[in-house]
Amino acid sequence: MNFIERTIERAAADRKAIVFPEGNDKRVITAAAEILKRKITDVILLGDEKEIKSLAGGLDISGAEIINPLTSPKRSEYVDTFYEMRKGKKGMTPEKADEMMKVNNYWGVMMVKKGAADGMVSGACHSTADTLRPALQIVRTAPDSKLVSAFFIITVPNCEYGENGTFIFADSGLNMNPSAEDLSEIAIASAKTFKTLVNAEPKVAMLSFST
Repeated sequence: MNFIERTIERAAADRKAIVFPEGNDKRVITAAAEILKRKITDVILLGDEKEIKSLAGGLDISGAEIINPLTSPKRSEYVDTFYEMRKGKKGMTPEKADEMMKVNNYWGVMMVKKGAADGMVSGACHSTADTLRPALQIVRTAPDSKLVSAFFIITVPNCEYGENGTFIFADSGLNMNPSAEDLSEIAIASAKTFKTLVNAEPKVAMLSFST
């Protein structure tokens, strides 16, 4: 069993609720149908229910919860919470908070903040910046971390290196010009992530592309 298969097995054994802000994207709907079929996680799709079901066509997404941020009964609560978190920031008003909570990525992150979802998957049709900004404003960084970094998980079949061919590469696309302190924090965070996800002792190598 490879890393991806083990991860799916672990997810199905401890089923969580994952919110997908890009519920009106056919690729996301197709993935959601497969996730539901295999009972990997509970699925929450954000968007207009009629549009999502029309895009689904013959795909079975009957097990998904569909939430429209524009009409949800939680709307006032989420807007008020966001405003309280951000008031005092430049340009933030109750009206601005209301507008931002119309954006699915902001709504999805607020669901995670409120405990209405365990995680969010986004980026199919949003930029990295548009995906990360709501998370940084609402969930923020871990208490012991000053830096947010990104990583890729690479799995190589029939490979003797890594953990049975599984590697984490970081930071591959977020911090463009990290300092020495940043690099050390990225390495430590990535090692912790590797241990959590792969369940193996990490071995860290620092690669330089300065020449």
